[in-house]
Amino acid sequence: MSMNLSEIFIYPIKSLAGISLNNSDVKPLGLVNDRCLMLVDENGMFITQRKYPQLALISNTQIGNIVIVKAPNLGALEISETSFAGAKKIVKVWKDECDSFIAEDIVNQWFSDFLNSPVVMVKYDHVRPRATDPGFSQDSDIVSFADGFPLLMISQASLDDLNSKLDDPVSMSNFRPNIVVEGGDAYQEDQWRSVRIGEVEFDLVKQCSRCILTTVDPNTGIKHPAREPLKTLTNYRKTDSGVMFGMNLIPRNIGKIQVGQGVEILR
Repeated sequence: MSMNLSEIFIYPIKSLAGISLNNSDVKPLGLVNDRCLMLVDENGMFITQRKYPQLALISNTQIGNIVIVKAPNLGALEISETSFAGAKKIVKVWKDECDSFIAEDIVNQWFSDFLNSPVVMVKYDHVRPRATDPGFSQDSDIVSFADGFPLLMISQASLDDLNSKLDDPVSMSNFRPNIVVEGGDAYQEDQWRSVRIGEVEFDLVKQCSRCILTTVDPNTGIKHPAREPLKTLTNYRKTDSGVMFGMNLIPRNIGKIQVGQGVEILR
């Protein structure tokens, strides 16, 4: 059965709403402008919808290198390269320490006002990149502020299978993939080890373990009271390493991908 790339998403600011693209350049970090900005607390620890589900309500658009965010009851805010004055900060994503640049006060105050909690916006330091998990990658592999790997792939067939088991279907946005594949069988991506999309080859290095963030309604910013779809996934997708849905990818060359391109299984 033929398969193709049906959707591309980037998340310029970690844990905020995604942006749908028709095409994207792929670099060693993953898709260009994906998760290179992030919010951290006063201790430098990353924050996400796990603790602040209302982050889902902040929309963002990107025009060139400018990210424009909007939130209920707040005016729009533009974030650009000049928003980061040069002050640096060591921040943490899980157990990883990352170099970053701190945003100016007006940016930090905007997000702090929305969350009613003091937070700081930081920008990834491309000069001092963060390494991926060495247990699943090569020595030279790097990642942005994403949880662990440059990209996440999910097949539409897998989501359709999950929704067939739910009383209230969920959208692909609940799982925040970068790449959605159409065609093939549900969970077939679990068995793939290497694929080519357009001019880019990707290694599929690890299944993605899912958490409470998947229960946040991306339209309302409210967690599902019955912990769906995580509860249902636990019934048939649980392993010793967690509840799995989707595959983590590492690009093996730079290039461009575009919606509609074929997905070729190499291994």
